[in-house]
Amino acid sequence: QVQLVESGGGLVQAGGSLRLSCAASGRPFSRSAMAWFRQAPGKEREVVATISWSASSTNYADSVKGRFTISRDNAKNTVYLQMNSLKPEDTAVYYCAASSRTMYALFAHDYYDYWGQGTQVTVSS
Repeated sequence: QVQLVESGGGLVQAGGSLRLSCAASGRPFSRSAMAWFRQAPGKEREVVATISWSASSTNYADSVKGRFTISRDNAKNTVYLQMNSLKPEDTAVYYCAASSRTMYALFAHDYYDYWGQGTQVTVSS
């Protein structure tokens, strides 16, 4: 079992920044690929960014490339999402996810089988 707890969400004006954190416990964190997803009201959950077990590889959705950065600290069992130049369309509940099936930064939703409870990010215009 893996437990994931997100923090760092909140309300920010367009153009601002937020840093999300996800603390993991349970299964060896350092062997898991990690990801951030988001779900806006009335929309399906979508992958935002993924990172490999060693942090040597990352992938981003086109909508956040150049603005968001995913990182991890395996010594602290924590993954981060730095979000800059936020836009109103970034408003969503953001979820941290871990994979028991891959160590690589794969983008497919099906690889991720452990989820946090989510943290709300609201960007005002």
